[in-house]
Amino acid sequence: MVSLFSNLRNFLGFFAMSCAIATGPAAALDAVTGTPILTVTGDVQNTNADGVAEFDFDMLGTLDAVTFETSTIWTDGLQTFTGIELDDLLTLVGAEGETLKAFAVNDYAIEIPVSDAVDGGPIVAFLHNGEPMSLRNKGPLWIVYPYDSKSDYQSELIYSRSIWQLNRIEVQR
Repeated sequence: MVSLFSNLRNFLGFFAMSCAIATGPAAALDAVTGTPILTVTGDVQNTNADGVAEFDFDMLGTLDAVTFETSTIWTDGLQTFTGIELDDLLTLVGAEGETLKAFAVNDYAIEIPVSDAVDGGPIVAFLHNGEPMSLRNKGPLWIVYPYDSKSDYQSELIYSRSIWQLNRIEVQR
């Protein structure tokens, strides 16, 4: 009987170790060196500060950013936005939820379905017309959709998801 339990324990240990090797460790995020401007909480697997993923301006600038031009209902003429695609951000933090609750500096909050986070979709913009955004000018971060790229992005629902002065995202199941 002891031999059976010993063999079972050895098998379970081997199995657990094999699973750990097969899946690899969670991707580690670098620690912030400056003031965090974005915190991602909730159902995230990759963190860098007490169970959350924090990003400062310099960290965001090192990520694979995209730039697009679009008009908005809040500005005049074509505007240029640079930021990380929302789907890339969610992949980076290992998000495993269905809904994002996005918060502004003043605690205003909106919900965005994770299904909006697609390649060529919304970005977490950190530059507007090539410049960082101040709080007065909708910064430091703004979720911007490429409104001119398709008519589905030109609706009150999508406009309501375009939160500016963004400082945190909570990933919810």
